[in-house]
Amino acid sequence: MGVRFAFTGGREGWGRVLLTAVGVGLGVALLLLTTAIPSALSARGERGSARTNIMYVDKQMPKADNTLIVASVDTTFRTDDIHGRELEPEGVRAPLPPGIDGFPSVGEMYVSPALERLLKSGEGKVLRERLSDRIVGTIGDTGLLGPAELSFYRGGEGLEEHFDVGVVTRINRFGELHPSSEGMDPILILLTLVVFVVLLMPVGVFIATAVRFGGERRDRRLAALRLVGADGGMTRRIAAGEAFAGATIGLVFGSVFFLIGRQAAGYIAVLDMSVFPSDLNPAPALAVLVAVAVPLAAVLVTLFALRGVVIEPLGVVRTARPPRRRLWWRLLLPLGGVAALSPMIGQGDSAGQFNDVLVIIGVSLLLIGVTALLPWVVEAVVARLGSGGLSWQLAVRRLQLSSGSAARMVNGIAVAVAGAIALQIFFAGVSGAYTTASDQHLDRAQMEFSVPDNVSPASAAQELTGAKGVRKITMISFASLGEKAKSSESYVEVTIGDCATLREVGHLPSCHDGDVFTVRGAEYDTETPRLVKPGRELWISPTATRTTKPSVAWTVPAGLKQAGVREDPSGAKRGGILATPGAIPEETVAEAAGQIFIGLDPEVADAPDRVRNAAARIDPLTEPYTWTSSNRTKQFNSIRTGLFVGATCVLLLIGVSLLVSQLEQLRERRKLLSSLVAFGTRRRTLSLSVLWQTAIPIGLGLVLSSVVGLTLGVVLLKMTSRSIGIDWAAVLTMTGIGAGVSLLVTVLSLPPLLRLMRPEGLRTE
Repeated sequence: MGVRFAFTGGREGWGRVLLTAVGVGLGVALLLLTTAIPSALSARGERGSARTNIMYVDKQMPKADNTLIVASVDTTFRTDDIHGRELEPEGVRAPLPPGIDGFPSVGEMYVSPALERLLKSGEGKVLRERLSDRIVGTIGDTGLLGPAELSFYRGGEGLEEHFDVGVVTRINRFGELHPSSEGMDPILILLTLVVFVVLLMPVGVFIATAVRFGGERRDRRLAALRLVGADGGMTRRIAAGEAFAGATIGLVFGSVFFLIGRQAAGYIAVLDMSVFPSDLNPAPALAVLVAVAVPLAAVLVTLFALRGVVIEPLGVVRTARPPRRRLWWRLLLPLGGVAALSPMIGQGDSAGQFNDVLVIIGVSLLLIGVTALLPWVVEAVVARLGSGGLSWQLAVRRLQLSSGSAARMVNGIAVAVAGAIALQIFFAGVSGAYTTASDQHLDRAQMEFSVPDNVSPASAAQELTGAKGVRKITMISFASLGEKAKSSESYVEVTIGDCATLREVGHLPSCHDGDVFTVRGAEYDTETPRLVKPGRELWISPTATRTTKPSVAWTVPAGLKQAGVREDPSGAKRGGILATPGAIPEETVAEAAGQIFIGLDPEVADAPDRVRNAAARIDPLTEPYTWTSSNRTKQFNSIRTGLFVGATCVLLLIGVSLLVSQLEQLRERRKLLSSLVAFGTRRRTLSLSVLWQTAIPIGLGLVLSSVVGLTLGVVLLKMTSRSIGIDWAAVLTMTGIGAGVSLLVTVLSLPPLLRLMRPEGLRTE
């Protein structure tokens, strides 16, 4: 009967079912997307392993009919990484990379669809200068990590001469030859578990809220069933049947929403992460679990909600003063969560893995505790609110009569904010272990280019100087100084540059061309005091492997000056000899290896990419390195990216859920609002009262979620044996985001509110 009432209750019944179905459907879609994430990541990983080719070996395999020379020519455009390979087949049976049907000739490229679009767009003008080869084909899905990946293969020649640079290798097949068996450390696994629980908990709360849409009107209709002979148990079962029907339709809606989102995933990249729609396949067992759990939860939540409602033949006893909510059992939930996590406090990452079951139970109980405590907090506070303006009085009286509905509406956002605060504290506490501060001086240079051995440093510096956006070039050349002409066991480094350059690597007393300085006390420099003595004959030779010139005898000058140690722009402290070009044999200066530090003009757009274009003209196999203030481990970054992607989806869901809840409550009070307007209440007053009705429970919910979030974050940090430091800016940011979403939802609900205030709302059937 309950299922029949859901579909035969006229416009009123269909509206209620539709609201429930949309709410449940959104939650189900997000659950299905979440269960599909592991398969998507696995598929990405398999495609990445299948195209792996660069191997770092001491000795290359011999040339054969089935070998291929591959060079890594990865590059960057703005902030996007571009996967690139040069291919030179050495026989007819050379292995073909996944995703292409033939080898590109020299001057030709196969590109991913995303890269092709970029190169053909106006934004890709600067990149076209670097990747100017002719496009002859498109890389298929099997050769890409995701639809938004920027990737290319181009034809190469003469790559055998560059085996010594470390990015060129000879292979006879593609694929991971030595898969890494190293797993994540315990803290990262703990972080992953917490992220999943924190992201899924608001979804569950929202589904539980959605199945109660239209509850007040439903209960009034059940009173009519009592009048024609139904007893209390029958009415509850009928209500459960209606909720079951709405949840079942919600499963259908959720499947449709999931398929729509699955297809949309092929066109969306979040934080450089994209997946093919075919990758998003929920695990069958998890999909069945969702299909069973959602309708079951709808029935249980409905029965639980009706436990305190007396449905009599002449009405619903809901407006009488309800008994005060009890606090003791509500406190048991967060206390139980802390108790579940407490055995692991102080474990750190040296005592094995954390107990996954206890972690999930503990975090879940703490977050569920927010939903249990919030109705009590709202009821306790609004009962004590005093008088105020008319809009305030209307809002407070409404909250006093139905504080439970107000608390339910903000449960989802309270849980989301509590989890987000805990994760922010957790991330801030453990990030130091996975983040390495850079020694580079970004105020002196922003990019670095290691001059290839087949290029002279002077010509490379000239090419880079001409790039638009380059403000300053610091070129350092290197040679070595030893006791013998060949195979010297002891040597010191010689840094060659003009006076301005040498001042970047040492504190000089005074400098003119022809001067030589010695630096003592630098890192890893133990031979300078013993070898560098005025009048001693040593042998100087370039360190570049391209040179075949023999070492040259060089006498340490009598006018040797002492220089102080100074970090160069990269953060290295150089020792040994600092020499101006006039003091070193010309052939040694010409053949020396080089390193170039590049200072950029921040006012010039795409300056780093113009430097990369110049570097590609110097040598396509050498990519300039862009400096950063810190570096994070790959696994930590992956988890952080996953959190942001998931949090974005959850935030959208929470916003939609709040809007649907708000519209449902306004729809329930349509006649009341129209009556107030008919009696002369100003629309502005009613609008403000709706704003207060949203703001008060949300404010209380954010305070409660901050307390629970801080507690959970501190407990998690204690489990990892990390020092506790609360990032108050992050806490305030998360709270502000929650408040901002709520305010936006309230503003979006104002147009429907104004329509509901029309006199037509008094009409009844």
